[in-house]
Amino acid sequence: MPKVQVNGIDIYYEIRGTGYPLVLISGLGYTLWQWHKMIPGLVKHYRVIAFDNRGIGRTDKPAGPYSSDLLAEDTAGLLEALEVERAHVIGHSMGGFVAQALALNHPEKIDKLVLCATNFGGPNHIPVTPEAMAVLSDVSGDPIERFRRGIVVSCAPGFAEAHPEIITEWLEYRTKNPIEPQPYQAQMAIGLSLLSAPASFEGKLSSIQAPTLILFGEHDKVVPPQNANLLAEKIPNSKVQILPNAGHFFPLEVPVTAIDAITQFLG
Repeated sequence: MPKVQVNGIDIYYEIRGTGYPLVLISGLGYTLWQWHKMIPGLVKHYRVIAFDNRGIGRTDKPAGPYSSDLLAEDTAGLLEALEVERAHVIGHSMGGFVAQALALNHPEKIDKLVLCATNFGGPNHIPVTPEAMAVLSDVSGDPIERFRRGIVVSCAPGFAEAHPEIITEWLEYRTKNPIEPQPYQAQMAIGLSLLSAPASFEGKLSSIQAPTLILFGEHDKVVPPQNANLLAEKIPNSKVQILPNAGHFFPLEVPVTAIDAITQFLG
């Protein structure tokens, strides 16, 4: 299992494919498994670098809270350890916060940027829908029941019923990789720390020079797709693409459609 010591921790990573480097940054509480349906298609075009963020999977889990800047330094350090001077970077949800911080703090390391299902924080972003918040904050029932409720609001309407085999695979992953409360809360602090106006990215994004694709699922209730245009208004060289028939977890719902959008943008 390849690991490298970076920023005071051991980071687990995997590299597949050849060509120009492409870095994948996962969301809250997810290992690099989050990308497993997209990686086989992406490796046909790029040298894909995926890793477990601080606090999850096979990477170290020091006490939190964590910040987007901290995980951005982890990512920058990983690239340096792998002798990757410059790469395309994709960040999903919480990973989108990390990708924004990386673009702001280490612009020299990013060629093109893809921000997926994320926002800039602060009081002006569009928050999680009341429907999704009610489900995600409901801790009643057993873990499997809670997982299934979460899938309903995290994916496009009817996805779970139409793809029971994916839900079964997802449930097996979560059963084998249960959420550890303290590291999860340490990662959750990343988003919470961006809620105030001074801490948010909103007033800083105008300095991002990397061409940026802002990618959302049309049915995202966790990070509503209205956030896409808000991001695009702040990032100079950016474009928005909304993926049909997808929710927050479009890397698992519509991986082929997402790959097509990303490869067309990255070139």
